Amino acid sequence: MTKLPTLLRALTCLWALALCGATPADERKRPDQMPDSYIPVPPSDDTLYQALGGRQGLIRLVADFRIRLLADPRLAPYFRDVDETQFRERLVVQFCEVSGGPCKQAKHNMKRLHSGVDINKAAFNAVVEVLQQALDAQGVAFHAQNRLLAQLAPMHRDIVNVR
Repeated sequence: MTKLPTLLRALTCLWALALCGATPADERKRPDQMPDSYIPVPPSDDTLYQALGGRQGLIRLVADFRIRLLADPRLAPYFRDVDETQFRERLVVQFCEVSGGPCKQAKHNMKRLHSGVDINKAAFNAVVEVLQQALDAQGVAFHAQNRLLAQLAPMHRDIVNVR
């Protein structure tokens, strides 16, 4: 299997941590206003959304991704105390939106959400690896994987906060 470029994998990993790696204790550490520097622009059609299996495919992907995150000793501490229902719902909506599906996030808050969690490049890379494993397990074609990761990757600058 061909591996994604390291930078792309790293960016996607950070994005995933940014979206879902927060706990209630982290929430108290965050400033009220932290606008994101990147807001994703969905593709002009829904071919990526369809390649991911539509809504049901995204639900299966996110469920598998969550299980894999919790099983990975590098990432479990980030995700162990995260509300599972909220994690799944938010990630399905985000994947849906960035893939050209009919979903729209109410707001984009990657920078604020991750500001209370120390996220470095190694953690970001690990999340990307696990997402790629989940995409492979769901039978998502490599080209579609790359398109999804390319949509998510620019969010890294709003997620990685430890050098």
